[in-house]
Amino acid sequence: MSAQERVLSGFRPSGPLHIGHLVGALQNWVSLQDRYRCFYAICDWHALTSEYANTENLKEYVFQMALDWLTAGLDPDRSTLFVQSRVKEHAELHLLLSMIVPLGWLERVPTYKEQQQQMANRDLTNYGFLGYPVLQTADILAYKAQWVPVGEDQISHLELCREIARRFNSLYGEVFPEPQPKTTRVPRLPGTDGRKMSKSYGNAVYLSDPETEVRQKILTMVTDPARVRRADPGNPDICPVFTLHKAFSSQSTQDSVNVECRRAGIGCVDCKTMLLGHLNPILAPLREQRQALAQRPGHVRDILEQGAGKARQVAAATLEEVRDAVRI
Repeated sequence: MSAQERVLSGFRPSGPLHIGHLVGALQNWVSLQDRYRCFYAICDWHALTSEYANTENLKEYVFQMALDWLTAGLDPDRSTLFVQSRVKEHAELHLLLSMIVPLGWLERVPTYKEQQQQMANRDLTNYGFLGYPVLQTADILAYKAQWVPVGEDQISHLELCREIARRFNSLYGEVFPEPQPKTTRVPRLPGTDGRKMSKSYGNAVYLSDPETEVRQKILTMVTDPARVRRADPGNPDICPVFTLHKAFSSQSTQDSVNVECRRAGIGCVDCKTMLLGHLNPILAPLREQRQALAQRPGHVRDILEQGAGKARQVAAATLEEVRDAVRI
């Protein structure tokens, strides 16, 4: 692996981050800091693709996301943390790439129609929503990132990114590498209702939740629906709580729950209490660090502004190559 290999990833600032983000992305990002040159973007322009009519909380969401990132272990001395809209080169590259992307490529992205159906109460006929993968491609290619940590639902977007890079290179000469995915150990966690953990479902355990709220959410979480009484044997394979055990509990606890649940040796409250015994020690120091950082908003904003300056230098160099290649 070359010391110059780069990683790019980011989130849309749409609200507080939850424990699914922690194990699905942030822990992975932290582990990459010592092996790659990492760029992590708070993608506020991406937030506008579906939330263009609701921007009153956007700046606060950006700040809250920065708090979550820093307390999870992202280090501004080892990674470049920045806000997407502070690096205008993303917009210029997005414009240039949009000139060469066939409309059919965008219309066939699986998440395009899926999200339109899931958010049927909003008007998502805007170009920004359709062209979201092109802007995402610009985010990645601006840094010539070889690696992109992604969740399962973003794999199709990354494949499109590679197609766009290939098309640009075939038209104008070799400029961009084709980025490859880095998937995470636990790509998707269930929420308290058993569905995918999501702010929009109201089923999330947030990194900023007080301990009492974390406890209340976990203790009321759904379990194996077939286990109605304490004496009924359970099936951890279909229990959302056991999925959280696999993300946060020790192997010995997982093994014990796996055996005792199946023979009704423990009840669901016992199982959830064991989970809390592992989850709370992980969240407690993050919560404390977050509260301390929140008292220093100027420091947090300085980190983002300095990160934008570092990102801009790299992206500007890429755009010089792009302009030369396109002959503009």
